[in-house]
Amino acid sequence: MRAPSALRPLALLLPLAAACATAQPEPATAQPSDARFEWFEYMGDDPAFRQNRAGANEYLNPVLAGFYPDPSIARAGDDYYMVTSSFAYFPGVPLFHSRDLVNWTQIGHVLSRPSQLNLDSAGISRGIFAPVIRYNAGTFYMITTIVDRGGNFIVTATDPRGPWSDPVFLPEVDGIDPSIFFDDNGKAYIVNNGPPIGAPLYEGHRAIWMQEFDAASQRMTGPRRLIVNGGVDLARKPIWIEAPHILKVDGRYYLICAEGGTAEQHSEVVFRADSPWGPWIPWTENPILTQRHLDPARPLPITTTGHADFVRTPRGEWWAVFLGVRPYRGDHYNNGRETYLLPVRWTEDGWPEILRGDATVPYAGRRPDLPAQPAPPIPMTGNFTHRDEFDGAALAPEWVFIRTPREHWHALSSGALVLRPRAAVLGDVGAQPSFVGRRQQHAYGSASTAVRYTPRAEGDRAGLAAFHDDKHFYLLSVARRDGRPVVQLEQRSGDAPATVIASAPLTVPADGPVYLKVEARGDGYAFSYGTRPGEWAVLKDDADGTVLSTKVAGGFVGTMLGMYAHSASDSAR
Repeated sequence: MRAPSALRPLALLLPLAAACATAQPEPATAQPSDARFEWFEYMGDDPAFRQNRAGANEYLNPVLAGFYPDPSIARAGDDYYMVTSSFAYFPGVPLFHSRDLVNWTQIGHVLSRPSQLNLDSAGISRGIFAPVIRYNAGTFYMITTIVDRGGNFIVTATDPRGPWSDPVFLPEVDGIDPSIFFDDNGKAYIVNNGPPIGAPLYEGHRAIWMQEFDAASQRMTGPRRLIVNGGVDLARKPIWIEAPHILKVDGRYYLICAEGGTAEQHSEVVFRADSPWGPWIPWTENPILTQRHLDPARPLPITTTGHADFVRTPRGEWWAVFLGVRPYRGDHYNNGRETYLLPVRWTEDGWPEILRGDATVPYAGRRPDLPAQPAPPIPMTGNFTHRDEFDGAALAPEWVFIRTPREHWHALSSGALVLRPRAAVLGDVGAQPSFVGRRQQHAYGSASTAVRYTPRAEGDRAGLAAFHDDKHFYLLSVARRDGRPVVQLEQRSGDAPATVIASAPLTVPADGPVYLKVEARGDGYAFSYGTRPGEWAVLKDDADGTVLSTKVAGGFVGTMLGMYAHSASDSAR
């Protein structure tokens, strides 16, 4: 049996990705007020994965379930690397590796040091937008936008596992969604979404711009030029042309872009040219990927598809990664936008297409012609159960913080995750709270934990949070009310502060933890607690799950499930 936290010394309070961090402070001393989480178990049980299974020589979509949007992919020899957006979570830009395009293992984050990523006071859907990864001549490049605090920048590494350089900002590149293209003649170019020339003609009128890039000096060079105005057909007022990527195939240049916005009208389109400067001619059969014209009431739909990137295998196959969502009712989804994989077919007249006509994004498809690899240690798709015993030397790469940590308030100690309660409040946009979370990857499933914690003052609490953004979350916690311990459920949905919507008296065991569990059931959530293993008491069975959906909360992220501790004063720090 594990001893109470007050009797066990803490390890160094290290930030995530400690191996890439700068010098650390001296070890902290254990405090009686610390919250000690002994394990965390995540379980997913979506009907879509029960009804759709990958057969022999098949794979399952999405390949990255949960909040992993805006995928970009690069090949280096027989290895493939993929990155996705991370917005205001730290570390930034999750980085995945695969050798078969199907089984993806997270190997870290590109932006793992505070010197690389300042997210102080950032809104949850701000921060890092649409990273792009490329490999050229022995160097990996990642280019992205940090919104509201510097704009577009690039980092490099010779080993994708790091270390990655500090950012080099590119002030000449305005707008968002920069992408880098290395031509076979040695030249490099950066394309991005920016404003049109002159006043926009309508809401959502954007343009694609390009400028040459000197990779050796990491500076822009030469004139900036507009290469696409508005989208495929300006007369039809296309909106939000973005996420541009250039590739060269058989001597021709191709430009793929997202068009239609990031909701149900999302799509992917393609242009072609004989020179990287154009003129860029759109395909008459655009879009090459969309689901916007299909019946939204179809069973288990995958919608909102777009923002694609292409990769070619050694055997000549082309594959696309792109984002999509799996709504559980109407257009409600809590997982955020996920990453999907589909083959690219080239037409007889040399145009790429992903899906045509009324074809739907399949849950199961034929595997790429690549040697199959073992399943990743942390599952990324399908129904699964994964338990973290917190017995490693560092947190697993699935765990992230809200904004950039400036204090060392968490530790791994003797098989537990220890959180130092602090005055920073969950839901305060100016705060960096004591919260460690991982993505909710299923509409149906659960997260549970065991916590040893004794609240010592009114307002102290520690427990399990389902967090979409600062104004939309649930918090199930062990707390103190009227001088006595309670288990309580707080809800925040909008501008008003979080309120307690359910509570019960709690006898905190002297020799054991309190167990907490949140269950997702599509548009409803249940919250339970217990003081004996496997014996659950339901605190609230019918909490509104749509509070955690993008439809209600807005923004570009998905729900995070994780552990949180708060002190009503600074005395416990």
